Amino acid sequence: MLIVKSSFRISYFGGGTDFPVWFNNHNKGMVLSTTIDKYCYVLIRALPPFFSFNYRLRYFETELVKNIQSIKHPTIRSTLQKFYKEKKGLEIIHCADLPALSGLGASSAFAASLIKGIFEINNAKISKKELAEKSVFIEKKVLKEPGGLQDQYATAFGGFNEIIFQKKKVDVNKLKINEEKKKILEENTLIFFTGISRKANLIEKEKIIKFQIKKNYYNEILSICKEAKKIFLSNDKSKFLSDIARLMNISWDLKKKLSSKVSNNFINQIYDSGMKNGAIAGKILGAGGGGFIMFLTKNNHDKKKLIKHFQKFIYVDIKFENQGTQIIKKNYD
Repeated sequence: MLIVKSSFRISYFGGGTDFPVWFNNHNKGMVLSTTIDKYCYVLIRALPPFFSFNYRLRYFETELVKNIQSIKHPTIRSTLQKFYKEKKGLEIIHCADLPALSGLGASSAFAASLIKGIFEINNAKISKKELAEKSVFIEKKVLKEPGGLQDQYATAFGGFNEIIFQKKKVDVNKLKINEEKKKILEENTLIFFTGISRKANLIEKEKIIKFQIKKNYYNEILSICKEAKKIFLSNDKSKFLSDIARLMNISWDLKKKLSSKVSNNFINQIYDSGMKNGAIAGKILGAGGGGFIMFLTKNNHDKKKLIKHFQKFIYVDIKFENQGTQIIKKNYD
């Protein structure tokens, strides 16, 4: 038996420029994001030979099937078809700290955990970069899911990173932020669950369809991301949060212009209410349409005020993490 965990991520800047339709036709894409201490867990063990089925899968459904081709879950089926080398039956169990379909890269966290676990069962090594590439292969090449590539690299590598997307390569660089500034950012970043789980695919497809007429917005998003990087790396702490907040609000306005499905009256009301009750910036995480909303405050007083104001929503206390996808338990006895 082994257990693999992958961290969820929050993205501060650059979302959208990680779309292949963008970086394959322009100079590059760039995202600034960090993983957080909330995880997806995948338990994998050899299934004893006492059952009428060979694969027992437990996620939000339970599947009992004889062969891989009969598996309904697309990521599990595709991953086993492409990478599983053994003949033994398997039990695969998935659980997570936070809900799926909520803008934190949950599907990619699951894919990365499953792939790493299958490679371990095959007694094969896989690097962080290879793991991200294999996750992209399953989700984008095999399953044809629309959208960007940031989630696969964020969860595989872990940490606060600058992820650069180019036509023939993707580079992940640790963002060397002053530790005091990173702590300030961590303490003043808040996420709330809106209660809406949504299918990101529909939103991402609309963005891609409208890409040509919206590409100037992607240019602006990339420029803001570059400016944010300079602020993150600067030693000046005096206006750090206010400068980041200013850019985040501009980015949120641009993100809403990429698709009519990114926001709605309900989300706009949450954002406006937050800005009147302690927040200095905000944005929906992920594709949009629901899931988690992230706010930035300027001090602990305003943080407490915002949490109190949004008592009807679930507040999730987060810390930044640096590990990415890892095996946390391995026992073949």
